[in-house]
Amino acid sequence: MKTFQTPSDLHACLGQEVAVSDWITITQQQVNLFAEATGDRQWIHVDPDRAKAGPFGATIAHGFLTLSLLPQFFDSSFEITGSRMGVNYGLNKVRFMAPVPVGSRLRGRMKLLGAEAIAGDGMQTIWEVTVEREGSAKPVCVAESLLRHYP
Repeated sequence: MKTFQTPSDLHACLGQEVAVSDWITITQQQVNLFAEATGDRQWIHVDPDRAKAGPFGATIAHGFLTLSLLPQFFDSSFEITGSRMGVNYGLNKVRFMAPVPVGSRLRGRMKLLGAEAIAGDGMQTIWEVTVEREGSAKPVCVAESLLRHYP
């Protein structure tokens, strides 16, 4: 895990891959709980028997479940010790490029695209997060995530 003392220390990393997260294994239980929380109970996600005969041969995670893992990827890859809190400020763009079969292991690669001072002595950062699936050459998701860090 990388450690930064203050949010402004991130400026030195502009345009660079800053960190790579730990691996996360996607389970059917996670997919089922996400389906319940969102109401998206499409069979491709929650019916393993039917999904075996589907286009991917197994159940797959929801794209938005994959996206919802971004905070976990950030938390396991770097910290800013001089920041009392960080908040999700939104997304500029998101693409889901490949399915995530249940049982897959995912991790995020964080590249810092921008960092600028904001009111309250904070820092807004823009991250390109590439979510990769172990054993696959193609990313499953690429998202541009905006975070705000406050001292």
